[in-house]
Amino acid sequence: MDRSILRSRPRPAAALLAAVITTTAFCAADAVARSYPFGPRTRAVNDLGNQYVPFHAHLWDLLHGRADGGLLVNWQSGYGSSFLPDFGTYLSSPFALLVALFPRDEIDLAVYVVTVSKTACAGAAMAGVLLRLRPGRWWAAGLLGAAYALCGWSLTDASYNPMWLDGLIALPLLCLVGEWTLAGRHRLLGVLVVALAWIANFYTAYMATLGAGLVLLLRLWLTGPARRRALATAARAAVTVALGVGLAAPLVAVIYVGTRHAYPGRVTHFAPVGTDDLLARLLPTTYGFGSPALYVGTTALLLALALPFHRAAPRRVRAGWSVLVVAVLLSMQWTPTHLAWHAFATPNGSPYRQAFVLCALLVIAAWHCLSYGPPGLRALGPAAGLLALIAAVASRSALVRSVAWPVLLLAAACALAGLALLARTGRPRTVPGRRRTAPAVVAAVLLVGAQLGEATATSAVATRLRLDHLDDYAPWGTRQQRQADAIARADGWPDYRTDPGREQTVGNDPLMVGGQGAQYYSSLTADVLSRTLTALGDGWTSRGRNLQSLDNAVTDAIFSVGARVHSPPDAHQWWNPQDHSPPTVSRQDVPPLVTVRPARADAHTTVSAFGPSPYRNQELLLGTRVYTVPRLTASPATGRQPRPGDDGTVLRVAAPERGTTAPGPSLTARCAPGSQVYLWAPHYSGTARLTGTPASGPIGRFTADPAKRAAMQPLGTVPASGSVRIELAPTRAGTVPDGAVGCLDTARLHAAVQHLKATGATKVSVSDGTVRAQLPAGSTGTAVVAAPRIAGWRCAAGDAPAAPAGQYYGLIAVPLDGSATSITCTFHPPGLRLGAAAGGASLLILALLGAVGAVRRRRSAHRPAPHPSTTHPRERTPSAL
Repeated sequence: MDRSILRSRPRPAAALLAAVITTTAFCAADAVARSYPFGPRTRAVNDLGNQYVPFHAHLWDLLHGRADGGLLVNWQSGYGSSFLPDFGTYLSSPFALLVALFPRDEIDLAVYVVTVSKTACAGAAMAGVLLRLRPGRWWAAGLLGAAYALCGWSLTDASYNPMWLDGLIALPLLCLVGEWTLAGRHRLLGVLVVALAWIANFYTAYMATLGAGLVLLLRLWLTGPARRRALATAARAAVTVALGVGLAAPLVAVIYVGTRHAYPGRVTHFAPVGTDDLLARLLPTTYGFGSPALYVGTTALLLALALPFHRAAPRRVRAGWSVLVVAVLLSMQWTPTHLAWHAFATPNGSPYRQAFVLCALLVIAAWHCLSYGPPGLRALGPAAGLLALIAAVASRSALVRSVAWPVLLLAAACALAGLALLARTGRPRTVPGRRRTAPAVVAAVLLVGAQLGEATATSAVATRLRLDHLDDYAPWGTRQQRQADAIARADGWPDYRTDPGREQTVGNDPLMVGGQGAQYYSSLTADVLSRTLTALGDGWTSRGRNLQSLDNAVTDAIFSVGARVHSPPDAHQWWNPQDHSPPTVSRQDVPPLVTVRPARADAHTTVSAFGPSPYRNQELLLGTRVYTVPRLTASPATGRQPRPGDDGTVLRVAAPERGTTAPGPSLTARCAPGSQVYLWAPHYSGTARLTGTPASGPIGRFTADPAKRAAMQPLGTVPASGSVRIELAPTRAGTVPDGAVGCLDTARLHAAVQHLKATGATKVSVSDGTVRAQLPAGSTGTAVVAAPRIAGWRCAAGDAPAAPAGQYYGLIAVPLDGSATSITCTFHPPGLRLGAAAGGASLLILALLGAVGAVRRRRSAHRPAPHPSTTHPRERTPSAL
């Protein structure tokens, strides 16, 4: 590339270099770690595999017209869930649209490309902003832009939470908006940038906005304008943010209201990490889930540490940026400011999600140190001493592993050598041009090489360690393709649902492989859905926000599940048997999606009306007694049967002793021969098997701990003797409740289903957010839609005006008086009207401000210029002097 072009257009060159370095290091790290797509190890850990990849797969289906539902309602998950809040939380980034360019079975690769693209764009954006803040070497800006994009927060936290990376991009862009505000330029564009940042990911955009606001305040202090002008600039920035957030309000308001209706997650309390762990995360190759990932590369860290001692930089600049970095660091460790960074709610999981803001400030401080001229020995010496002190204190942390020391020493040596060589080129009077070029090239090679090497090592170590600390899931392969094919062959929506099955692959199987089931995992899982399915015997993980499939004939009838896929346990999980047999599909005669129930004497049909027994709760929703709940005898016995006031436990299971061969505990009961046996043990972990039957029944697998609840499972058929014996093989301590066994009378269930079919809807149609059903003439009582009554549903019977839908034990209900032969239910996402009003007001204000500005510019253009002789010398333009 021509050097004159680089001098004339340094920002594009710096942005391109930052993107290249970032992409190279990111992909090289996965190649070193042998991680997907460059090796056999999966990268789909934790929520990446359970949530984000499946949601992107659903977006692919939406974009290609293959999804059940639309932007308003996702009919595939949770028997019908509000999708717009999920879209705004996980998929509203413009980068997410890239998945449409990939084949459906390459969805993991599509998400990987989205992740790399976002990271590279963050580096490019920061490189451009650095040159806007201060002029300097374009390649140095590119290097520091890449240091920001490859910071510890990006590599260890956001790389498997790809929607957070939009905040990594938003922060430098919002800083650019601050610069425009200082200059009084691009006011409309600034509002649009703020709006785009908040639409892409409001959560990290909030933190990025706070960080950019701090940068703007410091810039105001450094430039030292008159107080009136400074206040006007701050007010202009506040208006820009307000209007931008207002434009994003239609989506942000829906998400905010959706969180209020979500099932409450774990309540956590912030506890700051120790100083040794805090400083350890500044070093390369360190990893810790609950500590702030502050790594920005040794070069950037050295420059930031050297800034207070770099005398070429103005004292005000040195003090301002150094104090801001320290203040933000301390704010991460103090509970009130920690809460302010996280919108006053300590997050579940990693508590330092604002760490990317501090990483950005470290990089900007490093740029200010370098842009005033490469620091010499007087500045690099103290900086190296501080780095050594940080390393000494961090050495006491368990987060620093042996690999960190050679990486740190090599990176520090290259960084110090490169900066020393660069300092020599800063003496233009004493060193000829050609002799200055060679040291500069060597310095650039050393600094870029150090950045590439340590970032690659840091990312590779984090990738390997995540697999040891977090759950992981296989990318799309033979298992998922077989599931998808089986579902496609059996699918009959909306005549009936097809459930992907109890043996799940990920927490959002319906989004990944198709079908319409109970499974649903989101931060916005509705409270009414979680409580309803829990009352019916369903299991969950993530403390109630990750609902599982419920393999039960009664709930299948209630929710119109006419086909169910049965897959072997996922062989990717090491604890499961290696069974690669293809899935099978079982079919069941079920009522339509809309049924008619008789009017109840009492109106108390909310979720709170459920009792402690899931069998009786299922009967309430079905409308018929179909279960026998026998008296249980436990062996070894607990010494007595449960009494009123007990916790309802019939058996306390101890953790198995290693190497023991003693038989496990068992449960015995008596039921009608031929009935189906179900076991409900939500706080039991292990397997359960029905013995004494002519043919071996299925083995129930239960998993429970404080964050997990085991689902009810079928165990087989009661033998002719009527004796039921269930052998338990626990894997950890747990309990089995009284009333754990239910025996289902299949004949009664069949009769109940036939009655519901005869009185239910004759035709049902479902679109994005609308359900229409034709009913038999003269229908009275309550029409019940087999979908959770989440907030936002409005229904009408016949030609009656729509009203908020009623509730029938957690399901959508519409009262009938015998005159209507149809019902129509429509869904309006809560918060959308409020957000639309705020967005419309912001748009109107923006239009008015634009009109006023246009009028002022037109008047200025037609105003005659003053005669030079009447102009005061201090007011004359340079050309008139």
